[in-house]
Amino acid sequence: MFRKVLIANRGEIAMRVIRACRELDIRTVAVYSEADRHALHVRFADESVCIGPPPARQSYLNIPAVISAADITRSDAVHPGYGFLAENATFAEAVNAHGMTFIGPSPEHLRQFGDKLSAKAAARAAGLPLLPGSHGAVESLDECVEVARLVGFPLMLKAAAGGGGKGMRVVEDEETLRKVFAVTSAEAMAAFGSGAVFLERFLRAPRHIEVQFAGDRFGAAVHIGERDCSMQRRHQKIIEEAPAPNLNEDLRDRIRAAAARLVASTGYVTVGTCEFLVEGDEFHFLEVNPRIQVEHPVTEMVTGIDLVQLQIRLAAGEPMPFAQSEVRMRGHAIEIRVNAEDPWKFTPSPGKITGYHAPGGPGIRVDSSVHEGAMVQPYYDSLAAKIIAHAPDREGAIRKLLGAMDEVVIEGIRTSLPLQRLLLADPAFSGVRFHTRFIDEWLKNRPG
Repeated sequence: MFRKVLIANRGEIAMRVIRACRELDIRTVAVYSEADRHALHVRFADESVCIGPPPARQSYLNIPAVISAADITRSDAVHPGYGFLAENATFAEAVNAHGMTFIGPSPEHLRQFGDKLSAKAAARAAGLPLLPGSHGAVESLDECVEVARLVGFPLMLKAAAGGGGKGMRVVEDEETLRKVFAVTSAEAMAAFGSGAVFLERFLRAPRHIEVQFAGDRFGAAVHIGERDCSMQRRHQKIIEEAPAPNLNEDLRDRIRAAAARLVASTGYVTVGTCEFLVEGDEFHFLEVNPRIQVEHPVTEMVTGIDLVQLQIRLAAGEPMPFAQSEVRMRGHAIEIRVNAEDPWKFTPSPGKITGYHAPGGPGIRVDSSVHEGAMVQPYYDSLAAKIIAHAPDREGAIRKLLGAMDEVVIEGIRTSLPLQRLLLADPAFSGVRFHTRFIDEWLKNRPG
């Protein structure tokens, strides 16, 4: 097992890794920008190193600075969290080249799954169902139009190297496709360094179901249940739950088995997530996230498996500590992401938190890095906290989470809580009558 781990991240995920390392008796090193000098992850890590000015490109995305911090503190391993450098194959290579362990998949797997086209190729080889579309990048407008005519509209035009909802356009007809092809390719080049785009069938009202999985160096490949992440705004998740509600058991089993099959066929090591779009009784491979995800706590709450500790153990070369038959899901868990933003305009709301109180009680978990007097910085992601409720059934989890939200006090900034409270209380949520575009449509039809 590792002696010391440097955490190449900030905020609540840095705190989450610190807690996992503490239970494994591993010392931790926090890195921080000048803006985060007084942040909680700096206070609670065993050591800390400043790596640059506030802008992420000069600090948390500065590979030489992060590697230098790991070197001078004699760290054995680096945990990237999520975001920033978590899926950067060059960073993983640099960590390994300096004699440390990258707590994540290999650079080869990061490249394979970081590119949507190579990820789709791996999924196809493993026998996973794919949406109809181009089998690779479309090189020209003429080729794009030809594929579109074969597949049929509506279509989604996507950047091959995209992510987080960026580099995506819904195309309803050939005329629109001709107008947006060049623009989308240029935007992809500017945002991701690659102008490659591809086409796939657009589903108007799918659910977004993802399967947590894990693999070890000895060939074990398991799924750890699924989550429903359909409650999104502009492809950004804001409410997640496990297990996915209202799925027939045959479909649930097929989705879980497909994810485990992909892990086994690629030799993937450590934890990750396989994402699918589900419509009716059919599911289609979407992508792989080769890292720990924001929504991992709902899976932890229903399985009792500490996914961050598992991630660390597998990276250290330990075998999978449980068999597939030992994975059990008990009860239901729902998570909301408390973002520091206007709940209706969705504009960032950085600033000083002048009052703070976290909810509590049986079945309530809060993952956060904020407190009274903390500064929510304008330079980084707006996520301030996550509130998770666990109960014996879904109805109980909804009630418990609504009660917890009533206890929350966050003053000095605006948050997404008012929006999320209305969504959780909406009959469409309790009745599982939602899909990936539900929130966007709900906002359009909302009075005022």
